[in-house]
Amino acid sequence: MHNLLEFLQRHYHWLLFVVLEAVSLVLLFQYNSYQNSAWLSSANVVAGNIYKWRSSLESYVSMRKANEELTLRNFYMERQLAQLRRLYAEKTDTTSQQEREGLQFLSRYQLIPAKVVSNELDRVDNLITIDRGEADGVKVGMGVACGMGVVGVVYLTTDHYAVVISVLNSHSSRISCAIRGHGYFGVLRWYGGDAGYAYVEDIPRHARFKRGDWVETNGYSSIFPAGVLVGRIDEVYNSSDGLSYKLKVRLSTDFGRLRDVFVFNDPAIEEQLRIIQSARDSLKLNVKE
Repeated sequence: MHNLLEFLQRHYHWLLFVVLEAVSLVLLFQYNSYQNSAWLSSANVVAGNIYKWRSSLESYVSMRKANEELTLRNFYMERQLAQLRRLYAEKTDTTSQQEREGLQFLSRYQLIPAKVVSNELDRVDNLITIDRGEADGVKVGMGVACGMGVVGVVYLTTDHYAVVISVLNSHSSRISCAIRGHGYFGVLRWYGGDAGYAYVEDIPRHARFKRGDWVETNGYSSIFPAGVLVGRIDEVYNSSDGLSYKLKVRLSTDFGRLRDVFVFNDPAIEEQLRIIQSARDSLKLNVKE
C-alpha cells in the first residue's frame, strides 16, 4: 500500500492528465454531432475489422475440420463404389475369391485421421511426418492414405507423431497393386524424378489391359485393404528381362497438396505379423539344421 501511494504521489500529474483528456473526449463526442458521427464511423471500421479477422480465423479452423471430413468422405465414397462393383460382380457370378475376401476385410479395419506437418518432395527418399503417434493407435507398418489414394507406410513413431515412408521413396515398401477389373497384380516402385508418376512392376506377359485403366491396391498385404486408388496407367514398357510388363502410373494422390490423411488400423495385423515372423524364424532354423 505504501508503494502504491508513493507511486500515485510521484505520477499524479500524469494520471490527472489522462483523466482530464478522457473527460474532454467524452464531452467532445457526446455534445458535437460531427465528432460523434466521425467517432462512430471509426469505431465501426475498427469493430468491422476485428469481426472480419475473427470470422477469418473461425473459417480457417472450420475449413480444417471440413477438409478432414471431406478426405474421409472421399475415401468412403471410393470404397462404396468399389463395394458396389464387387457386389454386382458377385451377383453376376463374375467375382473372384480374392474380391470376396476384400469385402470381408472392409468390416474389420478402422481409420485414424491425421494431418501432415512435414512433407518432402525434392529428394530420392522422401518422408512425411503426421501429427498422430502411438498414443493415438498409430504403429509401425500401418498403411497411410488420403481421399485421393495411397500415401505410404508408417516407418517410425513417437507418442504423438509418426514418420511415413512416402510412395515417393526409393526404399518404400513394395505395395501390392492390381489392375482394376482384370486382377493382374504387381508391386509399386518409385525411382525419383517426377512426383506425379510411379511404376508398377512384375505384371505378367499374358495380362490384358489398356492405357487409362485404374490401378489399385489388391488387399494381398495387411497394410492396405483392396481397392485403394494408386493411379492410372500412362505408359506400358517391357521389363529388363522381357518376362513381364512395367507400367508407368500417374499417381492419383497429389503429394504437393497433401494435408489431410488417415492411417489404416487393422486390429488383426499384429496377429498376422506374429504368424509371419514365426514362419520366418522356423524357416531359418530349418535352414541351419
